[in-house]
Amino acid sequence: MLDLRAETTRPLRTEDWYKSATRWTQLTLAEDDPGRFDPDFWIDVFRRTRSNATCLSAGGYVAYYPSKVPYHHVSRFIGDSDPFGALVEGARGLGMHVMARIDPHAIHDDAAQAHPEWVAVDADGNPRRHWAFPDVWVTCAYGSYNAEYMPQIVEEVTREYDIDAVFANRWQGHGVCYCESCSKGFRDTSGQDLPLRADATDPVWRAWTAWRRDVLTRMVIDWDKRVKAIRPHASFIPNMGGASLMEFDLSLIEKHCPFLVVDDQGRRGVEPIWAAGRNGKRMRATFRDRPVVLITSIGPEEEHRWKDSVTTGTEMEAWITNGAVHGMLPWFTKFNGCVPDDRWVQPVADAFALHARLEPVLGSMTPVAEIALLDPATTLRHWAHEDRAVPEAEAMGGYHALIEARLPFEMISDQALSAEALDAFRVVVIPGAACLSDDQCAVLRAYVERGGSIVALGEVATADAEGDPRDGCGLAELFGAAHVDTARGPVKNTYAALVDDHAVTAGFDGAGRIIGGTRLIGVEAAPGVEAPLKFIPDFPDLPMEEVYPREAPRDPAVLLRKVGQGRAAWFPWNLGGIFWEVLAADHQRLIENAVRWALDRPPAVSVDGPGVLDVSVRESADATAVLLFNLTNPMMMKGPLREVLPVGAQTVSAALPDGRSGARARLLVSGQDVPVTVADGRVSLTVPGISVVEAVELVWT
Repeated sequence: MLDLRAETTRPLRTEDWYKSATRWTQLTLAEDDPGRFDPDFWIDVFRRTRSNATCLSAGGYVAYYPSKVPYHHVSRFIGDSDPFGALVEGARGLGMHVMARIDPHAIHDDAAQAHPEWVAVDADGNPRRHWAFPDVWVTCAYGSYNAEYMPQIVEEVTREYDIDAVFANRWQGHGVCYCESCSKGFRDTSGQDLPLRADATDPVWRAWTAWRRDVLTRMVIDWDKRVKAIRPHASFIPNMGGASLMEFDLSLIEKHCPFLVVDDQGRRGVEPIWAAGRNGKRMRATFRDRPVVLITSIGPEEEHRWKDSVTTGTEMEAWITNGAVHGMLPWFTKFNGCVPDDRWVQPVADAFALHARLEPVLGSMTPVAEIALLDPATTLRHWAHEDRAVPEAEAMGGYHALIEARLPFEMISDQALSAEALDAFRVVVIPGAACLSDDQCAVLRAYVERGGSIVALGEVATADAEGDPRDGCGLAELFGAAHVDTARGPVKNTYAALVDDHAVTAGFDGAGRIIGGTRLIGVEAAPGVEAPLKFIPDFPDLPMEEVYPREAPRDPAVLLRKVGQGRAAWFPWNLGGIFWEVLAADHQRLIENAVRWALDRPPAVSVDGPGVLDVSVRESADATAVLLFNLTNPMMMKGPLREVLPVGAQTVSAALPDGRSGARARLLVSGQDVPVTVADGRVSLTVPGISVVEAVELVWT
């Protein structure tokens, strides 16, 4: 068992305080907690989990301190106590950082009656009751409530308590508000009436999203300035997840969010356990060096919202640890200060202890990879209110295919495309990025011309950055497509024939054709472009007697082209999306083959052995760490995990860096040194087995 004693140190009160806030406990109180919950229990939880930072309920909807701001609803159970203050004092006594949580999304009757302008209004002109608790009201996020009233609460909390930051939950509003203030503000800016429905193709909807972005941007800046005016080292931290990064200008986040908090607290429905780590890659795709925190709930995260519940310890540990493997700092959240079920405490303590053990080595290393998966943020933003499942599935399928291939990879956002960002990788996989601007297309073309390689899946650059369809594909010339049709589908019973021997069509021994996609883009290959996979023209799927092809394979199902030292591959069909839906092994093999063809050399790190592993790599000037997260579990795609199923021996091979002749190897989790062999410019070693995770540290000699 690891030593769980925490050292007591004086918390830093400098602008970079957040750099030492690496393990977080969040306690979200219920209104009746004051007088019922035990603050000492929570101070002990801070200690047992080795938490060095905490996020505590302060105010907004309910105040957990004796607030003097009018209409700020103080808990009816508070009496003469100060629960927030007591927890702040206890955390500071352990040398922890403290962030005050506020939630501005609802108000009580007295506030709504005194200030009806604070209440959101629906399209029919009715003030909005809360959808889950109709006794209270939903606030308008875009008017005087957030602009004038909530700053008083932010300032009071910052002034009265020893905190490092104010954290806002549900601060962005809940759709279009049709109150008088919003109607006037939007009309003054755009000359339009507020949109009545979400439609990414509607210019009025686009104008509203831009107006909303501007209003909320100014709010973040204002709240941050107010916090800093009282405590110069402190910050306002808006809850920013992946969707938020799509909605706001990157300059806002760059300047006002010293670290990013991802509110993706666990799995919902069918979702792989690797989705935790994907959050880290997505955030790093835009901000390479910004600390990222992953919030994990101790309960199940299903739509039915059993918020005050406990999931399995194995599930919690896996979600926390997979996030940490990909550079995310752990944060767990508990709703309700009273604890009727404490089965979560030890699993969280164990996961946090593992992070504390690995932090001294991994914390000084940088995630690296030869391969990047493009995060199609622009496409997802435009499709969010239509059929977002199409590009999202393409991205998820591409991600899972690389996981199964055990190819370490990072992500890069289409919002951060630049020559410098792209040149960090040998291969960029582009899954379903339909919306790319002319400038983004030019950057990608130049990347390939400089020697980089691209593997594209599905509808890529078939629309511009505003979501307007192109006549063809903006990267058609790069891919060697002489003509590109509009995508059609959904279609059934499609097949692709293996017409030529090629690295991309290798490994399908005995197969003349494989299943195709459901959204197809007809293309013509330019002279000299390879197309070893071709679509068989459609034929009926019923009656069964009619299920046979009428024509020979014709249209390319892949275009392969060498461009100088670079390579370009395009599958003009929803290969990633249909793989995510069906999980056909042939589709995974196609994606893996194309990526290995584009890489054009053995991977810098390879891992061979049984099971399914999520592999990532970090490095420093003198060392490389290979992290192996064990995904092998019947509940990998649908939680919660019941138990850990260890996998057997794994062979890890890594290319020697220039000027190095060997390495010392140590397994950081199991705590043992292992021998290495050196041959053909690579070092190899054996990991005897993996329970949840292992980290191989290679110190180069």
